[in-house]
Amino acid sequence: MTSLSLAEASALVRGGKLSPTELTRACLARIEALDSKLNAFITVTADGALTAARQAEAEIRRGEWRGPLHGIPIALKDLVDTEGVLTTAGSRVFAERVPGQDAEIVRRLKAAGAVLLGKLNMHEFAYGGSTVVSAFGAVHNPWALGRSAGGSSAGSAAAVAAGLCYGAIGSDTGGSIRQPAAYCGIVGHKPSFGLVSTRGVVPLAWSLDHVGPMTRRVRDAAQMLQVLAGPDGGGPTVPATDYAGALEHGREPSPAALRGLRLGVPRELFWQDLDPDIEAATRAALQVLVTLGGRESDVTLEAGNDAAIAVLRAEAYAYHQPLLAVEAERYQPETLRRIQRGAEVTAAAYIVAQRQIGGLRLAAGRLFESVDLLVTPTTPVSPPTIAEVEANMEHLRARELAMLRNTRPWNALGLPTISVPCGFTKDGVPIGLQISGAIGDDSRVLAAAHAYEQATDWHRKRPPLGV
Repeated sequence: MTSLSLAEASALVRGGKLSPTELTRACLARIEALDSKLNAFITVTADGALTAARQAEAEIRRGEWRGPLHGIPIALKDLVDTEGVLTTAGSRVFAERVPGQDAEIVRRLKAAGAVLLGKLNMHEFAYGGSTVVSAFGAVHNPWALGRSAGGSSAGSAAAVAAGLCYGAIGSDTGGSIRQPAAYCGIVGHKPSFGLVSTRGVVPLAWSLDHVGPMTRRVRDAAQMLQVLAGPDGGGPTVPATDYAGALEHGREPSPAALRGLRLGVPRELFWQDLDPDIEAATRAALQVLVTLGGRESDVTLEAGNDAAIAVLRAEAYAYHQPLLAVEAERYQPETLRRIQRGAEVTAAAYIVAQRQIGGLRLAAGRLFESVDLLVTPTTPVSPPTIAEVEANMEHLRARELAMLRNTRPWNALGLPTISVPCGFTKDGVPIGLQISGAIGDDSRVLAAAHAYEQATDWHRKRPPLGV
């Protein structure tokens, strides 16, 4: 039952062949059996989940079906505020923090009838890409328990991959949805900047933060995005559309979603210095896209990582500065060091960096006059073992930046981008393919990813967890 995709489970629930209570009990049993190995959850809200599942079951029996998420067990990265439920952001600083209201995306999930299972482990305050720095311990990769699951949304990725939930919420400031999704063999979609509300989500850097779905299938991600997307009355917005509907033509044997699309391949940086297994798998995946009708051409894309680093450091410091005066000793030492570096960013440097990012976004917009999508490997390197990272913490940030090299530029650019499974290393660790589009073009990104998924079998693989 827990091996079903979200869309498969939803169809069975709507048809009366499975109940939300059965799905929820199955997820809770799997959490009980496996989470001691994975360390994916910080808080499991079993009683609340079962209550919500029974309510959903009664509503669906009365013919009051709310949509594809109704009665489906979902979990949340633990920086998403939940009324009355501990929300720690992976830190002892927030060890007793219980929000008084839900984040906007939680409100939307509840309105859609989703069953919330609990809160997922993460890199402390999302300031890292390995999740070995957490007040609750490292998250283990379901495919290789000794390896990192990536970060910062590692708990979300591990829980979805291991079948502990049917979908999860992650956040992404430099790759924290896509990189752990690639390492755990699932789908991770970073929406266009402003498409999904971040109100009620503990920030890392307001100008770069995104929130999005992490699922087993692209269709699942589209169905979750359908619920999550839309304005919240404040901040930048991008109009929402019918994301699930955009995938329908992808059911053809040769999916129409890619036919005639211009596929830009930014080889400089993104395709350089790749692990051999990753290079082989992603080149083969690119060839599948071409076989399905895409037209490949080389392009140049400026990454803008230096500007993004300045903005990230300054905005993270601005958020944490009031806490540092009273809670500094409760931060993990590595997180504290990273936050304090933000004090070095001057107002002038911050303004220049923001102007540079604005220029880069304009340039990216012009690039999409000549291409429809951009294709890259999600990560250039495989995840390290947890033991080797913990034995050499002084080099952790450099290692994380290498792991996040191919994902970070899309946050500064604000573009929608998705990671889909495209193979495995010789050691059996998953590999991800990254497909990106123009701002607001999430439907095309999802449709292309779905077309690739339907033409391959990588998404059908399951971690060898023995349960």
